[in-house]
Amino acid sequence: MTPTYDKVHNRFKFNGLNFSHEDLKEVAYSLIKEGEPYEKVTGSFLIDWLNNDDYLYVKTSGSTGQPKNIKLMKQAMVNSAIATGNFFGLEPGDTALHCLPSHFIAGKMMFVRALVLGLELDFVEPTAHPIFDYEKTYDFCAMIPLQVKHTIGYLNNVKTIIVGGSKVTRPLLEKIKDLQPKFYETYGMTETVTHVAIRQLESKSAQREPLFQALENIHFTQDDRSCLIIHAPKLVDEPLITNDIVDLKSDRSFKLYGRFDNVVNSGGVKLFPEQIEDKLQPIIKERFIVASEEDASLGEKLILIIEKPSTDLEVFKKEIESLATLDKFEIPKKIYSVDQFAETVNGKIQRKKTIKSVIG
Repeated sequence: MTPTYDKVHNRFKFNGLNFSHEDLKEVAYSLIKEGEPYEKVTGSFLIDWLNNDDYLYVKTSGSTGQPKNIKLMKQAMVNSAIATGNFFGLEPGDTALHCLPSHFIAGKMMFVRALVLGLELDFVEPTAHPIFDYEKTYDFCAMIPLQVKHTIGYLNNVKTIIVGGSKVTRPLLEKIKDLQPKFYETYGMTETVTHVAIRQLESKSAQREPLFQALENIHFTQDDRSCLIIHAPKLVDEPLITNDIVDLKSDRSFKLYGRFDNVVNSGGVKLFPEQIEDKLQPIIKERFIVASEEDASLGEKLILIIEKPSTDLEVFKKEIESLATLDKFEIPKKIYSVDQFAETVNGKIQRKKTIKSVIG
């Protein structure tokens, strides 16, 4: 029988203690009244989750547009938690580390998974460098790439780590290869109640998977732009049309290329900034964006924007031109520097705002 949103699993623990549905309400009120700012947000979410409504509102991150509130059905969140639990084989009594902010869907869903699946949840302050019990064994954890980067030496006691929120860079992928946990890159969004597809990354205990694989009860199609359409009837009522261009390998697997609204058409050649950024990562340590600006002959020309470059731009230019992995069309025609990228409140780069600040 499928669990419902109004029940708390009897194996659920929050920071080492069991709580019933009513007990957890008291904890939530206490967090709001006496907690640190991040705990107050968590308390507010728990109050929303434990009330009699069958829905709640979740704010999007704003990385691809203006942040907005989205109405999600609580049962859809339960269904998402079950799908994740089944994919990773999570069992009641398994331990989970929660180090994400509760403002957004990823942080909220860590609590929902624990409540529904009966996990023993350790909740720590959601900083860029989370501090947790480095000696304790955890079965499951979700992190953003920045957190993985800052805790890379303390993760071998975590069995499974899902990584989402932003791109996993090549330098980080290289470091992950030397670690024991199983790492997975996630694909999803607030509208789909976090991830709907998962791709395993290479580590000591696992081989790299090139394709994103669908979770249960989810399948994919494409529109005429080659953009992904998500069919997830247990999460959303209607098929969700994305702006993500993919190579659809089957109705349950795909390779991700980049966003439709980022594609550059330069002299009739379609270029994917995200793919070019991936190729440039070995030689640029700073944050950077590949984008385009108008050009009289090409229509659009490829540009590179680097945040606070530590090297002269001419040096970057020569290194890029000598990079064997780049096609000639993928070499930026112009390089800009900027002091600070525009960001969302949770640290994601706002591409459009950053590009506009450079080229107007």
